[in-house]
Amino acid sequence: MSAPEDPDEPLEPLWMLTANVVLWRRWGEGGQGLRPGTKTFRGGARVHVFGIVDGEDCLVVGRPRHAGRYVSGYVHIRHLHTFRPKLVRSPAVLRAAEWSGFWGPEAADAAAEAAPRLERRAWELRSERWPHWPHPEPCLCHECAALAPAR
Repeated sequence: MSAPEDPDEPLEPLWMLTANVVLWRRWGEGGQGLRPGTKTFRGGARVHVFGIVDGEDCLVVGRPRHAGRYVSGYVHIRHLHTFRPKLVRSPAVLRAAEWSGFWGPEAADAAAEAAPRLERRAWELRSERWPHWPHPEPCLCHECAALAPAR
């Protein structure tokens, strides 16, 4: 799908996976440090996944930390969670994405099938990153935050 010639012409909606950036991610030697979100996106930011590269990186569109406009970029799957299919109608997101890996009449089904698979892959990549290192105390990483009781 390419951008329309007339800027007033509405863009066709696309199916994309929507995900959130992890609030805190482990980094450094043995994963003992914690950083909020990623360099581009703050923790908890909603991003729209429109492609997958090499099985570990996602092409995403979202609002970055220090700008009000949408940008596209690459984010590692382990830094994303809560994958879900969504029909995107936002012209700004559609212009930034220009295409989606979930295209055609079965796009909704393809996105719905990909969501749990990517969620499982993200969890595997997060848990494989530092398999023999303990979590820092107190740990705020995605797995520890998901297992902690509600306060």
